[in-house]
Amino acid sequence: MENDIRQLVLKLVTSQERVKAQDILNGFAKGREPSRQYLNTVIQSMAREGLIVKGGSTRGAFYVSPQNRGLAIGLSRVKVRVTNEGLKEHEIMDTIKNKALFFPTLKQNVQDILNFGFSEMLNNAIEHSESKSIEANIYKTKEYVCFEVSDTGIGVFRSILMKKHLKSELEAIQDLLKGKTTTMPQAHSGEGIFFTSKMADLFVLESFEYALRIDNEIEDLFVEPLKPVKRGTRVLFKIKLNSKRHTTEVFRRYVSNPDTLAFDKTDVSIKLYTMGTIHVSRSQARRVLNGLDKFKSIVLDFDKVPTVGQGFADEIFRVFQNKHPDIVISSVNTNEAVQFMIERVKNTN
Repeated sequence: MENDIRQLVLKLVTSQERVKAQDILNGFAKGREPSRQYLNTVIQSMAREGLIVKGGSTRGAFYVSPQNRGLAIGLSRVKVRVTNEGLKEHEIMDTIKNKALFFPTLKQNVQDILNFGFSEMLNNAIEHSESKSIEANIYKTKEYVCFEVSDTGIGVFRSILMKKHLKSELEAIQDLLKGKTTTMPQAHSGEGIFFTSKMADLFVLESFEYALRIDNEIEDLFVEPLKPVKRGTRVLFKIKLNSKRHTTEVFRRYVSNPDTLAFDKTDVSIKLYTMGTIHVSRSQARRVLNGLDKFKSIVLDFDKVPTVGQGFADEIFRVFQNKHPDIVISSVNTNEAVQFMIERVKNTN
């Protein structure tokens, strides 16, 4: 039996690019197959002897001939460039996954996150960018698996700015980070970028003059000037190979009622609205609040905000709250000065 297995394995790895254990079992007549345990013992012996090379692990394990050793290691980067006409994001994702032989070896939760994030970002490029072509790639390093989606279209921040009649790309970034921001409300919920950015260890969105960088490993975000200017939009997504994050965990974080599973909770970084000033004004508070009436729970993050003006606190915690008594507004990372101002306006009749 061992000799039969060896001969079949050598025949299969010579005629095929890669062979799985099930392929070997299928090569035997029904009822004469070896047990999977015995088959694995013979295969492992052949690998130690250098007759075959193993790639992948556990359910994703496969075997190749020594001449195809590179396939066992897997391509470190797979890139595609496609014309933006009649594209379907899942078909492009399948093409990339088939070429990136390391993909089946990733943890299932990491695969799920990549499937979600890549599909959402590619769909944005297909339907919103107005770009003639789109470039996408996925690659693995020692610690991370990453993907990039790039186009030369209208630009994500400028698209939101123009279609929502905002004053600047910075205001577009502010709206984008709230979630439910879309330039095509009839076709999209506007949740794609929001949730993708929460699933990554590092999420970078570059477009024309600005780069939005969300670093979930240090729980901070940055808006930085981009030089040279990037025409169109580029997305960079990184997640650790050993990440324990799950898509369901991220979704549930932004659900106030587990029975409905509706996306009705959001968090807002107030430092993005200070715009270089110390005292945050009433008009800036209105910018913060714009569109937040769609949510049932709002978390305001005051990290790195030294103080706020009374008008700012009053507009949110008294005026807006009185107009929307059913919305729960909470604040986090407040220092003593900010907390004092919030409590002061809350106690004003």
